[in-house]
Amino acid sequence: MEGDIPMSTLAQKLTAFLRSEDGPTTVEYATLLALILLVSISILSTFGDSVSGIYESIAAAAGG
Repeated sequence: MEGDIPMSTLAQKLTAFLRSEDGPTTVEYATLLALILLVSISILSTFGDSVSGIYESIAAAAGG
């Protein structure tokens, strides 16, 4: 097909990207983001019912 990039060219570009300074920085940010998301999901799943109950009681007290 037209416009296809050979795998060797793609691998060379990926290797060059990872060897440059931007590559490791991008990987570090992605890892940091993944850890933040993991912790956020864990906290929400652990305390989600408690927080939901607090908001429901506030809504009931406010007349909503």
